[in-house]
Amino acid sequence: MVDPAAGCGGAEGTARCLLCASADVALFQYLEGRLYWRCGTCALTYLDPGQRLLPEDEFNHYLSHENDVDDPGYRRFLSRLSAPLLQRLPPGSRGIDYGCGPGPALAHMLREAGHHVALYDPFFVPDKAVLRVTYDFITCTEVAEHFHEPANEFARFDAMLRPGGLLGLMTSFQTDDTRFATWHYRRDPSHVSFYKRDTLAFMADRMGWRFESPAKDIALMWKPASVTARS
Repeated sequence: MVDPAAGCGGAEGTARCLLCASADVALFQYLEGRLYWRCGTCALTYLDPGQRLLPEDEFNHYLSHENDVDDPGYRRFLSRLSAPLLQRLPPGSRGIDYGCGPGPALAHMLREAGHHVALYDPFFVPDKAVLRVTYDFITCTEVAEHFHEPANEFARFDAMLRPGGLLGLMTSFQTDDTRFATWHYRRDPSHVSFYKRDTLAFMADRMGWRFESPAKDIALMWKPASVTARS
């Protein structure tokens, strides 16, 4: 039997959940020398912070992604979020593609539909000035699984989104615990945070937002015009 406390690459563990700050955190699985923790309150699963990629290795990994803005297959993939989003956005809305990467295809698709979209990515478009602006909508596509500090990211979304605004998020929902070990999403070395559908619904409820999941791996969250956050 493997002792997860031995030889685990400088693992640190966490006293509280990185998303909801609950102390109800326990070791979930030990896989291929990696420790994964599970929150009993919000069901977030996350890689031990001491085992994340170094920033330069993370950047080099992203360079291997092929996200061509003109690739029809990639645009079809992104339409799982863009289609329900476009059905709900008023004409000429202003938003930001948060974590747009080197090929901001979703921003192009939304601009083609008449919306105004700013770009931000800590590696590829690190213009922090756009983070000090408020928006009608925020898109976060295949990004949340990379969040090292997801609580801080959701707090940032709350600050950046205008009352009545919409957050559109796409990430592969974690479902079957028995298949976690072989799940392709888990095997990507840059993926560190894994959300169940209920995890995102929990966060929306905590922030006093309305939650909808119109399609597989898609979450829409509305910030009401008057928000009373829950403790």
